[in-house]
Amino acid sequence: MIPLRQIAHARSGDKGNSANIAVFARDPADYAWLRDHLTAAVVQAWFARLGPGPVTRYEAPNLAALNFVLPSVLAGGGSRSLRLDAQGKTLGMALLEMPVPDPETGPTEHTD
Repeated sequence: MIPLRQIAHARSGDKGNSANIAVFARDPADYAWLRDHLTAAVVQAWFARLGPGPVTRYEAPNLAALNFVLPSVLAGGGSRSLRLDAQGKTLGMALLEMPVPDPETGPTEHTD
């Protein structure tokens, strides 16, 4: 397993009470892997403790990117939320810490 940040980078921000996270592949082969494995359900599960509504994923192949919209994840948004990150600026960095199988070695990689 590797952290997602090894194959991608991200930007995130708020849209009222919702946030969006754009995940950009570091190279075209990684984009194909991300498109197949980084689903809306995977992202929703990663942020489950923050209580997002149903996550929606949009593909931007010309940018080798995926954009995720996480409704209601900001507990009211910038002017209402008491959360430390009420504007979702760190959500992209949090997603990049998610462990994923190494695209080059597959899901059966073992580290000791």
